[in-house]
Amino acid sequence: MSEDVIIEVRNLVNRFAAQVVHDDLNLDMYRGEVLGVVGGSGTGKSVLLRTIVGLRRANAGSIRVFGQSLSELSGRERSRLERRMGVLYQRGALFSSLTVCENIALPLIEHAKLKRPAAERLSRVKLALAGLPQGAGDKYPAELSGGMVKRAALARALALDPEILFLDEPTAGLDPIGAAAFDQLIGTLRDALGLSVFLVTHDLDTLYSLCDRVAVLAHKKVLVADRLEVVTATDDAWVAEYFHGPRGRAAAQATTRAQGSR
Repeated sequence: MSEDVIIEVRNLVNRFAAQVVHDDLNLDMYRGEVLGVVGGSGTGKSVLLRTIVGLRRANAGSIRVFGQSLSELSGRERSRLERRMGVLYQRGALFSSLTVCENIALPLIEHAKLKRPAAERLSRVKLALAGLPQGAGDKYPAELSGGMVKRAALARALALDPEILFLDEPTAGLDPIGAAAFDQLIGTLRDALGLSVFLVTHDLDTLYSLCDRVAVLAHKKVLVADRLEVVTATDDAWVAEYFHGPRGRAAAQATTRAQGSR
């Protein structure tokens, strides 16, 4: 993991009417790391992700990605920067009227200006990279299982060869075997493609098996952002309940067993 900061969030404020979600929030993400973002319900994990990628304008504060602020860029410069980021949304957000292959080809046609035949050929490469069988590209999203939809959405997030991959609850709704396979896939892709991964999750197994650092959102701020052994030792009631409850202990023990068997 590099010490090169590629996402810098400073004094961020997000609010909806009178409800303040983030207040003076600060966070750094380093090149090459998998950064897990956790927090209780209502702490604004997905809001933070959407603000960083430019889908929501913050009420105050600054966000710099690769040293640049999206809000200060021209349309062309912003588009160029956005191509360096890929996003997997929690429910996939695939277009139901398009085949899986067409869904992945769309950003290649719109942003990379590829002709449709070339875009669809490349989209099948991305599908294979995401671990989907050859015939999946000709199906519509409604014809896929939940796990296959996640992988199709991942293939679309990878379509433009991003440097940062944003994942919003990628294992939500998957059975434990499917979730573990997805975690393994993300780790493999990170290593093979040199990705940096910003991962919003509530899955303890994902945190222990995949993440280099974990950022905990609490009290409208980042309470702590560090390696798991530091995070789990943080003196906070929510951290104690989350990481030291039965599920947290089970995830930690499973990781210890897996490391011992290597």
